[in-house]
Amino acid sequence: MDLFVRSWAALRRVVAELPDEDFAQPSGCAGWLVRDLVCHLVIDAQDVLITLVTPAETEPTRDAVTYWEVSGTPPTGDDPLDALIVRLAAAYEEPRLLKFHLDDVGSAAGRAAGLADPDLRVGTRGEVLTAGDYLSAYVLEWTLHHLDLVAHLPDAAEPPAEGVARSRAMLEKIAGTAFPASFSDSNALLVGTGRRVPTDAEKAELGELAARLPFVLG
Repeated sequence: MDLFVRSWAALRRVVAELPDEDFAQPSGCAGWLVRDLVCHLVIDAQDVLITLVTPAETEPTRDAVTYWEVSGTPPTGDDPLDALIVRLAAAYEEPRLLKFHLDDVGSAAGRAAGLADPDLRVGTRGEVLTAGDYLSAYVLEWTLHHLDLVAHLPDAAEPPAEGVARSRAMLEKIAGTAFPASFSDSNALLVGTGRRVPTDAEKAELGELAARLPFVLG
């Protein structure tokens, strides 16, 4: 729970500190500029708020690892929902308006997470999780999107190291195997989720795992 709050606060802080011109830079998400990714974060924050006030009575059907739907096809940006995000982001016109909306909704999501009972059962996407598992899954979401946000912004702060380490551990559980020890936590996430193509040397280190990449999480 605490790591969710810290990871989310760090991501929102980076957005708040971005100069306006950076919103027109590409992000690490295919087909999205930084402004599009920030708009997606607003939607994510809304999803967190909705889920935390959607209690469920049945036993959990997913946990922080099985929450994710995994495919081997990276997004192209052509999905109708992805395209909607681009149009919505453009409607903000000024980065300060997008920053304000993220700060407003995002702060509320952070407060709600801090107040949530980790044992509370919540419903989302037709599944039931404990609030603790749901928020743990979002540590991976925030960390990956933090890496996406700063992919082409060398002066922006990286995600918290503890969140990156936890996210790597979660990805390795999803993959059912560990990435080579020589891979940094960030590189394991970038290569593992298809955000970066492994070099020939990395492919050799990955061995049979290379043929299973990427693990695209949705």
